[in-house]
Amino acid sequence: MNQNLLKTVKKMQEEMVAAQQEIESTTFYASAGGVVNVEVKGTKELVKVNIEEGFQADSAEDLEILGEMIVAACNQAYQEIDKAIKEKMGKYSDLLGSFGGLF
Repeated sequence: MNQNLLKTVKKMQEEMVAAQQEIESTTFYASAGGVVNVEVKGTKELVKVNIEEGFQADSAEDLEILGEMIVAACNQAYQEIDKAIKEKMGKYSDLLGSFGGLF
């Protein structure tokens, strides 16, 4: 295999690892309903859930809604992570595809 091609592939691999590490070390934040805020690592590990201090659950329905807001905020954060992955890693998928299946 051509030495220049090998160097290019090695450089691309190093860039991919760096991009992945950057995403994994990033913290993503999302909120729902102005009541729930979540903090999620780029690894999709939920770190923290904050519930607005003044929130009061007066019924089982309120607790159900709170649960739904937590899920919504988490899903929003996960979508932001997926978007970051696509933006940072997508170019490498395109480049690998341009090698015509050599790898």
